[in-house]
Amino acid sequence: MPNIKSAKKRVLVIDKKTLENRRVKSAIKTELKKFEAAVSEGNKASAQELYNVCVKKLDQAVAKGVYHKNTVSRKKSQLAKAFAALLLSKLELTLQFDGDRLI
Repeated sequence: MPNIKSAKKRVLVIDKKTLENRRVKSAIKTELKKFEAAVSEGNKASAQELYNVCVKKLDQAVAKGVYHKNTVSRKKSQLAKAFAALLLSKLELTLQFDGDRLI
């Protein structure tokens, strides 16, 4: 335990910031799990809504300094990739070929 007054104050401030950062990270992880569940179920409407929520929370975490901007950029890219895969998996195309040509 520090003896100097300013060092004691830093310990208290760091404890408060740590709790806030932990709360924010936990909330983000919860939303990410909900999004992953919606994608695995194939629920496009729910996934779209949760995608927007996740991106917003991640951007807010960057603004607060909880995450580095590159970390959030990578996470958002992974979310977008998963969401795009969901949309493409639901897209049903019927292609007709005549020999080697597409009709």
